[in-house]
Amino acid sequence: MLGRLGGRWLRPPAVLQPEARGPHFAPAATGGARRSALPAWAVASVSAVDPGGAGGWYEALAASAPVHGAEEMLLAAHGVTGLPWWGSILFTTVALRGAVTLPLAAYQHYILAKVDNLQPEIQNIAQHLNHEVAIRAKQLGWSKRVARFTYLKNMQRLVSELYIRDNCHPFKATVLVWIQLPMWIFMSVALRNFSTGATHSEAGFSVQEQLATGGVLWFPDLTALDSTWILPICIGAINLIIVEIVALQKIRMSRFQTGVTYFVRGISVLMIPIAATVPSSLVLYWLCSSFMGLSQNLLLRSPRFRQFCRIPLTKGDSDTPYKDLFAAFYAKYISRK
Repeated sequence: MLGRLGGRWLRPPAVLQPEARGPHFAPAATGGARRSALPAWAVASVSAVDPGGAGGWYEALAASAPVHGAEEMLLAAHGVTGLPWWGSILFTTVALRGAVTLPLAAYQHYILAKVDNLQPEIQNIAQHLNHEVAIRAKQLGWSKRVARFTYLKNMQRLVSELYIRDNCHPFKATVLVWIQLPMWIFMSVALRNFSTGATHSEAGFSVQEQLATGGVLWFPDLTALDSTWILPICIGAINLIIVEIVALQKIRMSRFQTGVTYFVRGISVLMIPIAATVPSSLVLYWLCSSFMGLSQNLLLRSPRFRQFCRIPLTKGDSDTPYKDLFAAFYAKYISRK
């Protein structure tokens, strides 16, 4: 190892790439044929406007090509399946999460597993590099600051070379975020367009009018708010469960990880009042998306599914992940005195 590292630590290393929820929907005014069930302050304009005009960024987003694509996809799903609108929203969400985000999530776990398996080699390199830098610092009279800087720069380069060698740079694990978040935004804006204005019509009826009678159970009108708060509270609860599952998986968390966990918990709670101020069509989509996210999270813990996706085994993998998860939950929240 010394021979491999010797003489290489003066070269500048490649800098590691840094690793990388819902949008705030701006108010808009209805243009529909029927009076909107939303309060006036919550209604937004969905007509096409000049992006550089006074309409604002939300109107430009609402009239953008990706949002129109999401609208056409929802209309196609509704027309092909023949389901009521609540069923069409659920069907589209499940199809998107299953066909797009699940494979990306499996790829994310694949990359992270390979990175995790590199940790022993990285620790070994760190020990030898630290030893070589200490020797050279003593020979050349480097200060502690110079020695530390030299160690960090070259450690970054050597680790980056390992990532390139195994084709598992952690930045690749963020591809899920760059696809899932825009998709979530475009679908949400498309549903808001449908709920607040007559942007499309089928058989003489605007989509807004169809959504007004396309709900089920306690939310028959998908253009109205959920006055019971059942859907918003369910969204917050599911998102909190996802956060806790991720937190329970980590035995020891750094201050940064702890801070991020508390931040995401706060966002999950904040989503409850936000969801109570938007049309039920959006809230139904958010709820289904969150439930699919929870199911996806649990599925990717299954040893059989991980093997099917060819995700490498890691030191932290368990043959009984669900039993371990329940035991950790019980120890943290139930048996704690």
